[in-house]
Amino acid sequence: MDLHHLRCFIVVAEELHFGHAAQKMNMLPSALGRCIKLLEEGLGTRLLTRSTRSVSLTSHGVLLLPEARDLISRADEIEKRFQKLSRYQARKLRIGAIDSAAVRLVPHVLHRFRELWPDVDISFVEDKSSRLLPKLKSGILDLVFIRSPETDNNALESRLLFHENVILAISEKHAFANRTTIDVRDLRDIPLIVPEKHVRPHSYNLTLSLFDNMDFKPKLIQIADEKQTIINMVAAELGAAIMPRWVSRMASTNTRFIEIGEGYDNIRHKLPVSAVWVKGVRDDVRDNMMQVVTDELPFIASQY
Repeated sequence: MDLHHLRCFIVVAEELHFGHAAQKMNMLPSALGRCIKLLEEGLGTRLLTRSTRSVSLTSHGVLLLPEARDLISRADEIEKRFQKLSRYQARKLRIGAIDSAAVRLVPHVLHRFRELWPDVDISFVEDKSSRLLPKLKSGILDLVFIRSPETDNNALESRLLFHENVILAISEKHAFANRTTIDVRDLRDIPLIVPEKHVRPHSYNLTLSLFDNMDFKPKLIQIADEKQTIINMVAAELGAAIMPRWVSRMASTNTRFIEIGEGYDNIRHKLPVSAVWVKGVRDDVRDNMMQVVTDELPFIASQY
C-alpha cells in the first residue's frame, strides 16, 4: 500500500471533489484518479462512489479514512524524527533572515558562533518574512530572523529581539536636505515612495502609520519594492521614503538621510525583529546559536 495513494485518498475524502483535491495535491485530476484506482485495486474494494456531479465515500471508505489518517500521521512523525537525528549528527544549522537582519545581526552572530563551534555546517538564505516562514514550518530552515509573526501560531516559538529605528530618505537637492531632523507634519506635500502592500506589508504599513495622528493623508506613490531601487528613485527626485535606519549604510548618491523627530514614537513598534523557530523541536545547535544571539543582543540592538 503506497503512502502517496493514501494521502490522495484522504484529500479526496475531505474535499469530496476531484478537481479541488487535485489542486490541493498539485496534481492533474486524471493522475489523482489513477492513484485512487490503484489504492482500490490493492485493497480489493471500492472506496469512493463517483458520478458526474458528486463524490461520496463507500462504507469501506468511511472505515479506511481514520486509519489512513493515523498511518500518514505516524509516517510523518517517523520521517521527521529521523531527519532530526540525521541533521544532528551532521551538525548543521540552516538560517533565514530578512534584509534588515542580514545586514548586521546575522554576520555578527555567525562570526561569534564560528569561534565557538567551528565544526557546524551553516547555510543562510535572505528573503521576505512571508517566504521564510513556510520554509521554517516545513523543516527547510531551523531558525529565522524576521518581522514578528502578525498572528499567533501554536506551531512556532518566537522571541522579540529589538525594534528598528526609522529615517527619511530624501534627495540632496530637496529644500529639507540639510536638516538633521524632520517632523511628520513637514511631509504633507512630499510624495512618499512605498512598495506594494502585498509584497512588503510591514514597509507599506510603516509609512501609513506615521500619519495616524495627523490631520492629513500622505501622498503615496508605488514605484518599487526593493530598498536599493527605492533609494535610487529618491536620488532621482521622484519622492522621499520612510525606511529603516540601516539603509543609510547602503551605497547611494544624491541622497540624504534625516532622523524623524516629532510624530515618530507611534511607529517605532512597527519594525520588530524576532527570532522564530518550530516549537517542541529539540535542537542543540539552534539553541547554541540563540545563546550567542542573547549574549550579543545589546551590541546588535545598538546598530539598529
